[in-house]
Amino acid sequence: MTTSTSVTDAEGYERVPLKAFTEKAYLDYSMYVILDRALPHVGDGLKPVQRRIVYAMSELGLDAAAKYKKSARTVGDVIGKFHPHGDGACYEAMVLMAQPFAYRYPLIDGQGNWGSADDPKSFAAMRYTEARLAPYADVLLAELGAGTVDWVPNFDGTLDEPVMLPARLPNVLLNGATGIAVGMATDIPPHNLREVASACVRLLEEPRATVEQLCEHILGPDFPTEAEIVTPREELLALYRSGVGSVRARARYERENGDIVITALPFQVSGSRVLEQIAGQMQARKLPMVEDLRDESDHENPTRLVIVPRSARVDADALMAHLFATTDLERSYRVQLNVIGLDARPHVRDLRTLLAEWLEFRTATVRRRLEYRLEKVRRRLHILEGLLTAFLNIDEVIAIIRREDRPKPVLMERFGLSDVQAEAILELKLRHLARLEEQRIRGEQRELDAERDGLEKTLASSRRLKTLIRKEILADAERYGDARRSPIVARAAARAFDEADLVPSEAVTVILSERGWVRAAKGHDIDPAALSYRSGDGFRSAARGRSNQSAVFLGSTGRSFVLPAHALPSARGQGEPLSGRLNPPDGSTFAGVLLGEPEEHCLLATDAGYGFIARIADLLTRNRAGKAVLSVPKGASVLEPRPVADPGSALIAAVSSTGHLLVFPAAELPHMGKGKGSKILDIPAAKRAAGEERMAGVIAIAPDRALVLTCGRRSLTLKPADLEHYRGERGRRGRKLPRGFQRVDGLAAG
Repeated sequence: MTTSTSVTDAEGYERVPLKAFTEKAYLDYSMYVILDRALPHVGDGLKPVQRRIVYAMSELGLDAAAKYKKSARTVGDVIGKFHPHGDGACYEAMVLMAQPFAYRYPLIDGQGNWGSADDPKSFAAMRYTEARLAPYADVLLAELGAGTVDWVPNFDGTLDEPVMLPARLPNVLLNGATGIAVGMATDIPPHNLREVASACVRLLEEPRATVEQLCEHILGPDFPTEAEIVTPREELLALYRSGVGSVRARARYERENGDIVITALPFQVSGSRVLEQIAGQMQARKLPMVEDLRDESDHENPTRLVIVPRSARVDADALMAHLFATTDLERSYRVQLNVIGLDARPHVRDLRTLLAEWLEFRTATVRRRLEYRLEKVRRRLHILEGLLTAFLNIDEVIAIIRREDRPKPVLMERFGLSDVQAEAILELKLRHLARLEEQRIRGEQRELDAERDGLEKTLASSRRLKTLIRKEILADAERYGDARRSPIVARAAARAFDEADLVPSEAVTVILSERGWVRAAKGHDIDPAALSYRSGDGFRSAARGRSNQSAVFLGSTGRSFVLPAHALPSARGQGEPLSGRLNPPDGSTFAGVLLGEPEEHCLLATDAGYGFIARIADLLTRNRAGKAVLSVPKGASVLEPRPVADPGSALIAAVSSTGHLLVFPAAELPHMGKGKGSKILDIPAAKRAAGEERMAGVIAIAPDRALVLTCGRRSLTLKPADLEHYRGERGRRGRKLPRGFQRVDGLAAG
């Protein structure tokens, strides 16, 4: 950044280049937002407004045992004495610290309407609500008057306020923080007090402990709500290693008399909002398996959302997995452990660095507390020494006080007293001159001597200091800690329903006409050839399956096209042309249709005598222009695709236009995703080139099924025993069919 010096003109005005002025102004504003508004301090985990609210309430005497006081009084003190900003923003910060669904360990105990989990902003105005500090706030305030922190003047210089509060526990992790500054942000999730305290003790005893070792104690974030944390353990470790990552929380549910009851929602998720999202899907007919929704939440059950399935056959786990993926029942939270450190600079820290820095802060705080107490003990012992001298010479002391106009210098000179000791003697009341007072002084001396020795030993020994800090952390953990609320559970990733999953599974028959018109009829007992067709059109192919499956159409160029079966027009009419929904190549036609599950198999072939077995999954595509699957030799045509129920045991029956039939095991045919395939039936090249012979049809049948050949109006049924006569190796010529059945029009399983 370039700098320019200011100049003073003839009128005495300072002139600064606009670029330099704006750069400095924006930099000053940025530093203010970062350090004094948006980011918490590693020491007490509070932002300035939160710190001032807690301190102002302690100054008003609003501890956990006090009577509630109007929130407006607290806000008035905060903005009038320490925080010269809007009362609305100050009150909202105060509300946040009082909401048990927002703060893991609330700092304020509120009375009145402080909002709800469904609508956190629904709190009453500050003139209606009352508040006092929660017991947990003592963790931040207990040592405030023990010389533990620095003090600075407030905004108008009339009062002093603490730079930070002497937190006895790492509140920055316990309650977390969120804030957006200039060019940076912080998102720290709340954690369990007992787990964090245990990790602090571990790091205190083992300064070289790694993040992985600390994570043996801190299992993960612990939100105020009881939703599950489903982030894998490896991702949580990576988060704590880098200080940046994300955490996923998922609602908890249980089955109750066939209904699905949601008992816990993720952090900051509104139950009414979730119900709106589910109801929206129901109205859009995307949840046909849900019959009803109910919100049965009350004071005894803060979260109780009931989902009523249409029948007991509905897979509750699959339904909830869909809702986790499409609603706020599962939510991801960004994590960024960005705090202001002891060097007054913001920085993203890993878990170990963050805890180590807080322990450094805590160690310095405890040392200052002990030094402050030691100084007070020494001063008191000094005074007691003077008082004891006075009691041992009480008559002479009284005589000097009665005789002298200025007794202090005389006492100091006569008994070798300091100014403080002499002043303490002169301040004695007559009732303290009793004989028993000497015993009380000696007893207090002995107690303070022992305390002084203990303080000096602790301050001189880092081991004793660590032991003291450890005991205090464990004592606070026992007093304020509780069990984990957010269980960490390994769960499969949520998956939304496919469109086919939302469609009822009903029997359906898809009919394709010669000119490429398609329709779907309910049931499998329909005769496709008997349906009415448009003038000049007729039956081409049909496939039987379920309405929630995809219909695959094979084009004359070897490309596959896919449409959902449930979306096809009804067979009550004559259907619609496929060209209206798909983009097949110009001049191409459709050879046939398939319907089945993705893992089922089919037989693809051309009349050149080549083909292969493919999975239906290999033919699926979302491209309206289709997917190339079958290579078509020049001059050849695509035959109708055929389903293959069991490729391991099925038989392939292929017939030529000259009446040759070949039967061989389907296992001899290769399984491919796309291509030309292998030779099925031997067609002489010369005859094929001249158009004199081709493979007229091919089909896969079960070994115990008969083969039905159609020749005009006549049909021939070949039973399994008859088929043995036509068995041979793949790619052979086959045997001649009986006379009169050598012009085969169709093949079917009998």
